[in-house]
Amino acid sequence: MKKQKFYIETLGCKVNQYESDGIASCLEEKGFVRGTKGKSVDVCIINTCAVTSKAGMQSRQAIRKIIRDNPGAKIIVTGCHAQTDPDLIKKIEHIDQIVCHKDKTLIADLVSDQASDPATAFSQTSFVFQPPDHSKSNQFRSFNKPVQGDMTRAYLKIQDGCNAFCTYCIVPYARGSSVSMPESEVFKHLEGLSNSGFKEVIITGIHTGMYGLDLDPPSSLLDLLKKIDKKKVLERIRISSIEPKEMSEDLMNLAGQGHILCDHFHIPLQSGDDEILKRMKRPYSAAFFEEMVHKLHEKLPFAGIGVDTLIGFPSETESQFENTFNLIKRLPISYLHIFPFSARKGTPAYHFADKIDPEVIRERCMRMRDLDKEKRFAFIQANRGRKLQGLVQKTCDKKTGFLTAVTANYLTVQLEKNDSLKGKLVDLIYEQCDSDMNLIGQVIE
Repeated sequence: MKKQKFYIETLGCKVNQYESDGIASCLEEKGFVRGTKGKSVDVCIINTCAVTSKAGMQSRQAIRKIIRDNPGAKIIVTGCHAQTDPDLIKKIEHIDQIVCHKDKTLIADLVSDQASDPATAFSQTSFVFQPPDHSKSNQFRSFNKPVQGDMTRAYLKIQDGCNAFCTYCIVPYARGSSVSMPESEVFKHLEGLSNSGFKEVIITGIHTGMYGLDLDPPSSLLDLLKKIDKKKVLERIRISSIEPKEMSEDLMNLAGQGHILCDHFHIPLQSGDDEILKRMKRPYSAAFFEEMVHKLHEKLPFAGIGVDTLIGFPSETESQFENTFNLIKRLPISYLHIFPFSARKGTPAYHFADKIDPEVIRERCMRMRDLDKEKRFAFIQANRGRKLQGLVQKTCDKKTGFLTAVTANYLTVQLEKNDSLKGKLVDLIYEQCDSDMNLIGQVIE
């Protein structure tokens, strides 16, 4: 009997990618074969994003294109846009199933059950579509086995949902309240990934710093990281993102010499102006953020520090933008992620007055991108000639043919091709930096 093929299209964040990889693994366990985009497959799954209005539009475009490219395939739509705007999704013809967030881990069961009887069409009532759960009974849902994906560095989602309700963010309305993977499950997944040969695992979540607060008894991300560090389950742990008020000194100390936590932290700032931060419902001041970054840099002077900025929030004056620009300019930041504000229907900020002219937002973002280049170059120069530890990726750079290694502090260094190095942690230095800030280095003994 011919094995059925599936294809998964993933939009949005790393958490979505982790969940798609988990769905794919479950399908493969049930005998399905992963197909490729544009080829004839039996089942297509679209994991949508809703972080901005544009992301929602792109999700709907992706659904329509996949339907056109795969006539006759069963079409399943899930993800944040499907959760927040199911009525918009339902208007698209030829969708067989919309799966809500809480049932995402069961998609492989749904597909397998339907495939066992090819004569039976997908039933729209197979799963009852439910709104996001903000009740105390909300539970963390995970895959039974570690999710490996196809990258050299594995992801592990240990937390989901969010209780913050920042005024610009739709995510709490899509994923419900903050929930945590039980500690025993975390270690089971980490050990499984280590046994499969992974040297680094990236701990991720929607609001990772909230980990453990919903467990009984309550725990914390810091408690978990201390236990992981003590047990040395694997060689490197990285945190995908952490909020400013969760960057405690104790957590910083865990990234020091002799520990397994990477000295790389991605910390959302969004704005460097206190009034805008209040309107965003962000629970810190610009002064707090500045002091925290200086403290982090003092403890770990070569740590990679990434920052998110949201530019053009309603009522943001030129002076308020300058407060953000100047704060970042004087801080030892390594790189920026720059997002133009996009009014997201369903969030409080959607109704805020004094929207900023899109052309003004574009110009401000251009200035921030120039500042990003300055920060990246300064960080690269600070690490020139230093011994760095890099994890060599299993795939080569498509343009140059070189191997690439990701350092603990989040630099990417190109190395001469040597297949024996793939997947290994190596000591290296970088010797050259070209005009595009590509780093060329060599392994040192």
